[in-house]
Amino acid sequence: MSGYVRRGQFDRSCDMDLRFSASQEQFRQELRRWLEQHPPPELPPELPLAEEVRLLRQWQHTLWEGGWVGVHWPREYGGRGASLAEHYILQEELARARSPELVGRIGVNLVGPTLIAHGTEEQKRRYLLPILTAEEIWCQLFSEPGAGSDLASLRCRAEPAEGGYWVTGEKVWTSYAQFARWGVMLARTAAGKRKTDGITFLIVDMQSSGIEVRPLRQLTGSEEFNQVHFDRVWVPREQLVGEEGQGWHIAQTTLSHERGTSPRQLVIHRILLHEMLRTARGERDGGPPLSAHPLLRQEMAQAWIEVELFKLLNWRVLTRLQRGEKLGAEASVVKLFWSEMSQRMHETALHLLGPRSILLGDPRGFAHGRWARSYLYYRAATIFAGTSEIQRNILAQRVLGLPREPR
Repeated sequence: MSGYVRRGQFDRSCDMDLRFSASQEQFRQELRRWLEQHPPPELPPELPLAEEVRLLRQWQHTLWEGGWVGVHWPREYGGRGASLAEHYILQEELARARSPELVGRIGVNLVGPTLIAHGTEEQKRRYLLPILTAEEIWCQLFSEPGAGSDLASLRCRAEPAEGGYWVTGEKVWTSYAQFARWGVMLARTAAGKRKTDGITFLIVDMQSSGIEVRPLRQLTGSEEFNQVHFDRVWVPREQLVGEEGQGWHIAQTTLSHERGTSPRQLVIHRILLHEMLRTARGERDGGPPLSAHPLLRQEMAQAWIEVELFKLLNWRVLTRLQRGEKLGAEASVVKLFWSEMSQRMHETALHLLGPRSILLGDPRGFAHGRWARSYLYYRAATIFAGTSEIQRNILAQRVLGLPREPR
């Protein structure tokens, strides 16, 4: 994006250009032509999870062969060295083509950037390319049964030993752990004055002896989340990322990418908004006629306004990163806004459908209950990747300078 805002106060003399550059639009057209020649797969409703993962791995490999996975990664690690604006355009065009999400998105969006920033050259050479090709799926081993929102309270222990660590403990809400070859883990190697001291960032072989993966059935009926139990699992020292005890600092790279630098949620909700508008106008087969109810019309207008505001929040983050500035509390602003916006939008979507909205998985339901399933999934949006309460605390302390609550 050629967009910029001149430093200084935001007044009428402030320069702003929100257009993409000619080269960026050329990138968009190249991608659009490629997607027309390689249409994304359509995943049937109620597809078994293992079959869905198999098809999605094939699709990600096809995208990689075309040069469309990890485009913002450096060329020496398999990317295109593209700008974050081009990564943004990629997400927009994949959404426009109704492409499913990357099955290896944790590896591509979170693990890869973290290893590029903090990993050794040996780690980068070993792990990065199989992430892009979907040859190896990754999972994120951060949250625990007693340490979700308060992640620094984690109790999973990595006991230092000669040549590595013995890991014991539990992790939870681990997406695709049953299909993952590797996982990135936060574990405690020592005690410290602060809860964030003594936490270490490790790469764990998910095929190691002593690991038990227990799928968790969700409201949607899917089981991509898991609880993972570790009983003296050996992790070689060469799978340590950064320095021992510096895991909390390294994890901030991972969490910032999870919360604020990916436009994935923007494009997902733009798709939802367009589908809602088409349905309200009666443009979809079986869709209800346009409702004249003034409250529903206001909800639809509010959804459109909030998606536009979310786009501007994304562009502000994108502008900061393209200037080479570090991302701070902006990530919390983005996460807080989209997660609560999402729940409001899904409620509007179900209001639009009326009684049919409750037919989850029923052929008589709209799109086989896809909106209803999405509504149930996004009830967790204000919990995962940091709860709304956590995001508000971050903004209160780091932006507004408010004191912590006395204990």
